[in-house]
Amino acid sequence: MTLTQERKQEILQGYQVHETDTGSADLQVAMLTERINRLSLHLQANKKDYASRRGLLKMIGQRKRLLSYVRQQNVERYQSLLQRLKIRG
Repeated sequence: MTLTQERKQEILQGYQVHETDTGSADLQVAMLTERINRLSLHLQANKKDYASRRGLLKMIGQRKRLLSYVRQQNVERYQSLLQRLKIRG
């Protein structure tokens, strides 16, 4: 369920705002989305894992707050981030 170092580097390179960026909101949303997708697959196979389900809901809430922040700062960046991550229809 955790991300490998190689996958983190791929996400980092794909969503960095600038060269030394390691924690921008865009990057955090991308990392959370990857973790959410992996955990969702785990929960499909393990339906009674309620502790992990709670963690998933917390991650979804965190991502929602970060996306709200990005939308307040720059609507175009928000729209492009949603399209790149394929979050909402």
